[in-house]
Amino acid sequence: MADRVFVVGVKHGRMTTSQMERSFEELVRLVNTAGGQVAASTRQDVKRIDPATFLGRGKVEEIASLVRENNADLVVVDEDLSPVQNRNLEERLGAFVLDRTAVILDIFAMRARTGEGKLQVELAQLEYLAPRLVGRGRMFSQQAGRIGTRGPGETALEYERRNIRDRITHLRRQIEKVRASREIHRQKRKAVPIPMVAIVGYTNAGKSTVMNTLTDAQVFVEDKLFATLDPTVRRLRLPSGRDVLLADTVGFIRRLPHQLVAAFKATFEEIAYADLIVEVLDVSDPDAPQQVKVVDSVLEEMELNQKPRILVLNKCDRFEKFYTDDDALPVSAMTGDGMGLLVEKIEGMLKSGFSRMRLYLPYARGDVLCMIYRIGHVYSAKHSGKHVIVDCELPEKYANKFRPFGRTRSLSKAQ
Repeated sequence: MADRVFVVGVKHGRMTTSQMERSFEELVRLVNTAGGQVAASTRQDVKRIDPATFLGRGKVEEIASLVRENNADLVVVDEDLSPVQNRNLEERLGAFVLDRTAVILDIFAMRARTGEGKLQVELAQLEYLAPRLVGRGRMFSQQAGRIGTRGPGETALEYERRNIRDRITHLRRQIEKVRASREIHRQKRKAVPIPMVAIVGYTNAGKSTVMNTLTDAQVFVEDKLFATLDPTVRRLRLPSGRDVLLADTVGFIRRLPHQLVAAFKATFEEIAYADLIVEVLDVSDPDAPQQVKVVDSVLEEMELNQKPRILVLNKCDRFEKFYTDDDALPVSAMTGDGMGLLVEKIEGMLKSGFSRMRLYLPYARGDVLCMIYRIGHVYSAKHSGKHVIVDCELPEKYANKFRPFGRTRSLSKAQ
């Protein structure tokens, strides 16, 4: 049975009414994604934040009455609450209280499938729960399995008895081992250098559909926020014959909790090692311009905003188009329109970092020739004496690996 949720929208600081409404609508979608049912809602323009309850005394009394009238199981506030504010609101409302971050963490706990993803989610949740456990043991024991208690929430008392900080330390060590393992895999990839293209974007913009259309990756797709959490990497063959790796990453969202950015650092590192970023935007969403800013701010926070990027305007088959950009590429991942142009643009962007080379390969070095075909473009391969003379384009950053087999000249000069 779905939780009956009372949702509280909040406007404060320099937030406009339209910004508050968009954030509120997104929170409703988050609650639905987490398995809740919105029983009722209210909005509040907070002029001064109450350090004890965040909301004013009169509003708290009003919400308490509405919660009882609507038989709500829990209250969700569209803001980040301090542990003190959280506890005080629960006492005065007589209901379980969650803030925006708690709902997002709960959805991540639902979506995590791999061992790494589960470790990262548990770390993020425990770091969030640690200062909130005091006095909430009874609440957790009563609410197990509901929104906000998935993952470590169900066993929070056990963690408290064993010292929650010890568990956090253990999780960090485990995640470091995962990062070390990822680094080994990256080094292997560097040994057989194939360009990496990371697909990023706001949650539910259609990143996984783009991935599926390009590579037949069969990534899980659903019209809900954070439908996919764990990253997926697949090979894509470009028209020239060279291969690239496509990495589908977790979706971004407004005020992405810092606990998640930190805990999922190993996942986000896939973007850091990418040669090119494909940013997918839902062009039919009225909030598209703001979503672009959110993605840009998250990439800037991770110091990845200087990487080459292609902006893809997805869902262009829909009649409503609320966002345009002369430099962007309109596509429909669902129908396939424009996807061929996207592949060509990916190849064109990657090509700018290539050098034209003529290599003289001994016949015994067929392994090198195979590598050239995988990561570059071969114009010709002629047999002459003891060598195969290969006229090709290769990634600039890997050129040194092949210099012993011939001379290089820049692509611009060659053309």
